[in-house]
Amino acid sequence: MRPHPKPQPFPLDMLTVNRASPEHLSRQLYHGLVAIIRGRALPPGSELPSTRALAAELGLGRNTIVAAYDQLVTEGYLANRQGARPVIVDLPEGPRETPAQEPPEPLRPPSLRGQLLLSQPYHHGRPGHVAFHPGMPDAGSFPFGVWGRLVARRASHGGETLFGTYDVTGHPALKDAIAGYLYSARGVRCRPEQIVITTGAQAAFDLLARLLLDPDDTVWMEEPGYYGAKAAFTVAGARILPIPVDQERGWYLEPPDPLPRLIYVTPACQHPLGITMRMEERLRLLDIAETANAWVIEDDFDGEYRFQGRPVPAIQSMDRSGRVIYVGTFAKLLFPALRIGFMVLPPELAGRIVNALSTTGQFAPLLLQAALADFITEGHMSRHLKRMRRIYAQRRQLFRDIVTERLRDEITLSPAEAGIQVVGYLKAGIDDIKVSQAAAKRAINVSPLSKYFQNTAATQGLVLGYAACDAAQMRDGVERLAAAIGETLG
Repeated sequence: MRPHPKPQPFPLDMLTVNRASPEHLSRQLYHGLVAIIRGRALPPGSELPSTRALAAELGLGRNTIVAAYDQLVTEGYLANRQGARPVIVDLPEGPRETPAQEPPEPLRPPSLRGQLLLSQPYHHGRPGHVAFHPGMPDAGSFPFGVWGRLVARRASHGGETLFGTYDVTGHPALKDAIAGYLYSARGVRCRPEQIVITTGAQAAFDLLARLLLDPDDTVWMEEPGYYGAKAAFTVAGARILPIPVDQERGWYLEPPDPLPRLIYVTPACQHPLGITMRMEERLRLLDIAETANAWVIEDDFDGEYRFQGRPVPAIQSMDRSGRVIYVGTFAKLLFPALRIGFMVLPPELAGRIVNALSTTGQFAPLLLQAALADFITEGHMSRHLKRMRRIYAQRRQLFRDIVTERLRDEITLSPAEAGIQVVGYLKAGIDDIKVSQAAAKRAINVSPLSKYFQNTAATQGLVLGYAACDAAQMRDGVERLAAAIGETLG
């Protein structure tokens, strides 16, 4: 054991306190002592003054000194000795200081997977820019009074089960409610134990990509297609091959080589085009998946909002081999910040998914899940959905009328039959990236259609969400969008 050095004179001139500062005196003293110790103004093993002596020198109460010393002992800067003054611990020097004139040494770059993660596109918009954020529902029409009472009731009477990390795959009452809703509304056949609650659909895609794909596996994906799902598959190391989709022809299901490990589709409301997969295409898709022994991820994007006929049953309802994984979210039904989605897994996956969820930590708060279960079972969601379908149908027609009247020479709207957004195809010579940038300067939030292409020639257009805008916001937004297009054209 090293002998203690001879006591050193304590540098009181380096230790000051400011009584006018809002910071507590003991914290000021603590920070001053840390600077002395880490700067090695006193060598390790040096004794500090007694609490009485230092209190007298600084004109402070002894309890203030004791509090600072105790914190330094707790953090390992000082060592207490029985019947003696505390001494400075011999700490490692830590990272060396880089001289100011020397350029800092660059940090090690992220992993290849990390670089892929950092390079993926995103589009989350900004507060107040509801015109024309794709996929944004009208939060102003949501019954927050009812929702608040349900959350408060569960918070008051939920017991310990809602405040821990229990039921990792989802609150049982919510899984029961979702199973009943899916069967009646979408034809999905499942037991509650096949349902896994996630923090939104994107969390489901990320987890499924890691669970089902190895590097260099092939994924067939719609083009244009949802870039969020594409990002999850890309970061997992998959090779993306396109399934071309267009307004007239639908899904072009001629299998490219090689056969896929996974197929991703949005059949109820193709994202971003808004068309619905025909029955012959659904059957063809399932036949290809059988031949390739591939998984199918059915993203039920905007499946609840269909304005021609009734909602179409899910592909999962036609699956006989247990390979279709159904993914849904409450972001459009309720509000995006709720961050609750779900997936319906085949039984063999559902039985082991809890281990993967525990590793990722991707499970939603049980309190909100319980409140959502009440919102569904007490009939609030069905009433809200019925009301919003009526409101969105009116807004859809109004938006089409306003855009056609004001921008008929610049934009042609697609005849989408579902969803709360619509594609506007730009006339030749207009760059959708430049238009979206010019629109953002005018507080207009649009997504360029070209961003949804990866493997084929991009179509120039804008993905326009209309659901969150009333008539006045629509007219003002279209005028700003017209100005943005005018700026782009020069």
